[in-house]
Amino acid sequence: MGPSAATADVRRAVRAALADVAVGDLVLVACSGGVDSLALAAATAYEAPALGLRAGAVTVDHGLQPLSAERADETAATLRSIGLDPVAVVRAEVGTAGGPEAAARKARYAVLDAATEREGASCVLLAHSRDDQAETVLLGLARGSGARSLSGMAPVAGRYRRPLLALPRATLAAACADAGLAPWHDPHNVDPHYTRTRVRHRVLPMLDAELGPGVVAALARSADLLRDDADALDLWAQRVGATCENAPGELAVSVLTGQPAAVRRRVLRAAAISAGSPATDLSAAHVIEIDRLLTRWHGQGPLSLPGRVAAARVGATIVLRRLP
Repeated sequence: MGPSAATADVRRAVRAALADVAVGDLVLVACSGGVDSLALAAATAYEAPALGLRAGAVTVDHGLQPLSAERADETAATLRSIGLDPVAVVRAEVGTAGGPEAAARKARYAVLDAATEREGASCVLLAHSRDDQAETVLLGLARGSGARSLSGMAPVAGRYRRPLLALPRATLAAACADAGLAPWHDPHNVDPHYTRTRVRHRVLPMLDAELGPGVVAALARSADLLRDDADALDLWAQRVGATCENAPGELAVSVLTGQPAAVRRRVLRAAAISAGSPATDLSAAHVIEIDRLLTRWHGQGPLSLPGRVAAARVGATIVLRRLP
């Protein structure tokens, strides 16, 4: 007998995600030991050799729970038992900036980046599912975010690849069970103190009950459509930015005023970030205020932006400079 439908679906997704990786390269699976990442690890261990690739894994110990180091070691042993090599256990130093979820995510990517460089891997596979994508879209809606945030997680982002974004969490759970793997159930995933947990266990089930089944798939599909739109607008803005920049941090008003707001504000945001304003702190409200130097100009003074960046209109030019 061949693999179950769930196992076949996961393997097929992994195979497609690795199709362009050069023969002999090392790919790493980021594995927490949970259901989704174990299903991804098992599929990668099966598919990578058939593609002429080496497959390893990284498990991150965030140090946020009792016995977290022991749990990470157990996960590493499981990963080695299914044929992944090398397998690394890395400790993340989690700060506090941005709240616990954001801080843990930032620390996790930092150690994954370091492990990738150390091992010489060509890419890292992440186990985000269609359900994760739907949660991300809802969280973006709650924040009042724009198209880029509502486009969710990209299938490929630099060295990171997400093969499972089109698959529901139930499929991954079935594939994990088929492989005979015993996943670790993170208590944070059911802790209502975390916003994503409330979305997962309260908001999405309520939407499913009130609006009918298919909400998760619809949200994920919306993310795909919005990503295409955001990519097109970003490309348009890059071209306009190159045309209107007289010098670093100096933008021609005459070029910008003829552009749609969605393009114009992307140019202004990129210029502010280039001048030294942190992307994580530069809000939509800041960008709208810069935009008013174009659309509602009446001689107002400079604007103060995060990162000690000032934005001002000087005649027919928008100037963004970092203050000493």
